[in-house]
Amino acid sequence: MEEIAFTMQLKSGVAAEYQRRHDEIWPELTELLAVAGIRDYSIYLDRASGTLFAVQKRLPGHTADELPAQAIMQRWWAHMADLMETNPDNSPVVKQLERVFHQE
Repeated sequence: MEEIAFTMQLKSGVAAEYQRRHDEIWPELTELLAVAGIRDYSIYLDRASGTLFAVQKRLPGHTADELPAQAIMQRWWAHMADLMETNPDNSPVVKQLERVFHQE
C-alpha cells in the first residue's frame, strides 16, 4: 500500500468550522474516495499555525489522480474554499511531504 503525506493551510479562526464540516462529510464523498482506492485517510491540525497535515494510504492501482475531475470532489472543494488557502479551481493548496523516516 502506498502512503503519502501533505500539508494544507487553514485561514485564521476557522478550525471549528473545518472540524464541523468534516464531522458531517458527505457520504458520496467518502464513497468516491474509497472507490478511488484511498484508505486510512487522516488529517491533523496544528492549531498554532493553522497547518493541516494529511496522511493517505492508497491501494495499488488507485485512481486518486482522477479525483479532481469528479463533480463531487469539485463541489467539496467549493464547499471548503472559504476556510482554506486554495488554487483558482478551489482545490486546496497542497504541499507534498517527503518521507525521511519510517518504522513498522
